[in-house]
Amino acid sequence: MPKSRTAPKRSHAVRELLEERIVDGTYAPGTRLDEVALAGEFGVSRTPIRETLIQLSSSGLIDLRPRRGAVVAEMSPHRLCEMFEVMAELEAMCGRLAARRMTEAEHRKLATVHQRCQTARDSGGVEEYFAHNEDFHRLIYECSHNAFLVEQATALQRRLRPFRRLQLRMRNRLGNSFSEHEGIVAALIAADGELAAKRLRDHVIVQGERYGDLVASLALLHQAGSPVKRPAPKRRAGKRTRG
Repeated sequence: MPKSRTAPKRSHAVRELLEERIVDGTYAPGTRLDEVALAGEFGVSRTPIRETLIQLSSSGLIDLRPRRGAVVAEMSPHRLCEMFEVMAELEAMCGRLAARRMTEAEHRKLATVHQRCQTARDSGGVEEYFAHNEDFHRLIYECSHNAFLVEQATALQRRLRPFRRLQLRMRNRLGNSFSEHEGIVAALIAADGELAAKRLRDHVIVQGERYGDLVASLALLHQAGSPVKRPAPKRRAGKRTRG
């Protein structure tokens, strides 16, 4: 296949994997992403790596710094609170629309996902609960039946993913999260758009004690985030890697 057609696919695959590593916390804030090491790991030239880093910079996931190259973006508590504030409004909008537009089949699907969250809560499995929690929220986005809104909510959900997951490790948060879900489900089934919006907004917004939990979760992320060791790039005798 011609190089001109394979290169975009290669860049897309690299971007998806790097983005996933950033949002799931594999690359902690402050981690330097070395072009040469990444090119060696993925078995590509530096060109798709450089293109990917530029794209991730435009989305705010990394910072491109003089003499340091690409560094995973630091998230201050204030910045995160701003992002959660927007997330809360997006989810409120999704809930308001979903309450009016959900079908009976979607009501049943919501009940099923909610039951899975309950099972995970009862077993105390934070990671299992988080996975079903993501399904719960994504289903509400989809039930808004507004494709553009789904895109925006999903994109911001991915940005906030590591922080939402870590917050569930705070004391009582898992049980409280499920209780809040119950109120959201009741409002959606009752087709009460304003109540669904309010309960989703309150569920997501960071304020009061939740602010302290967010600061604590940030500290946990930094503690767990020593730079990940990367394999040395593959070298060929007599040749140099070129971008």
